[in-house]
Amino acid sequence: MRTSIPAAGLGALLLAAGAVGCGSEESPEMTPAAAVAKAAKNTEDITSLQYRMKGTVPESGRVEGEAAMRLKPTIAMSMKMQAPDQAAGETVEIRLVDKAMYLGGGAEMAKEMDGKRWLKFDLSGSAAAKDLDKMGSPSQAEQNPAAESTFLTGAKDVKKVGSEKVDGVETTHYKGTVTLAELRASLKDSKGETREQREKSIKQYEKLGVDKLTMDMWVDGEDHTKQFRMKGQADKGPMDMTITFVDYNKPVTVKAPPAGEVADLGEMFKELGQG
Repeated sequence: MRTSIPAAGLGALLLAAGAVGCGSEESPEMTPAAAVAKAAKNTEDITSLQYRMKGTVPESGRVEGEAAMRLKPTIAMSMKMQAPDQAAGETVEIRLVDKAMYLGGGAEMAKEMDGKRWLKFDLSGSAAAKDLDKMGSPSQAEQNPAAESTFLTGAKDVKKVGSEKVDGVETTHYKGTVTLAELRASLKDSKGETREQREKSIKQYEKLGVDKLTMDMWVDGEDHTKQFRMKGQADKGPMDMTITFVDYNKPVTVKAPPAGEVADLGEMFKELGQG
């Protein structure tokens, strides 16, 4: 059985602030570094994200899709993606719920799994989950994109590019470059859940072989990022993903697929062991 799992970290909600003029007098403009620092603090209040994605990831090539992710009180996600450069070219659906990831394919997957349309990955700490984590893909679903949004705070070259419209919305464009070494050094300024989430994301980029990220973000007038772009060179090819945010802090409900349509990877490993 061969299953293609989209790689790379799924995206990021970046918040940053610039000064907004009031009447005929303008407030002093916040420096890019200060705006990014404020952004990192604002991510702590995010409870859910809804976004579109498009770009290139190692091995899979071009990908595009849309997702909704709940961050609090527990992590859950629903994502639909396409990889046009892959042979099958089918839409793949990923659901993360109750510490399990479900990978849903089309007719081709069903043929390979006796009619089952979903493959289940246990992410609760089982031996199979640890093996999958070493492969570097399923655990990426547990990454918090809001945590990745704070990465620009580790950059030393943050700058304001200018004002641009994204999906008809006026935004301010910021840009910077940060190494994984700088990201690790910046962890000293975070703690608790935020620190843990950032560490998970950094580890996944390490597994991909990425050592430096070029980041762009387009921030709207309410200090929310409307669009975000992350570029880097991995061991198996380039990564260049653009995330456009549709909404945030709206209810996100994710349900596991019907049990009769699911093939449990852990059970499959057991059968292989017995064989």
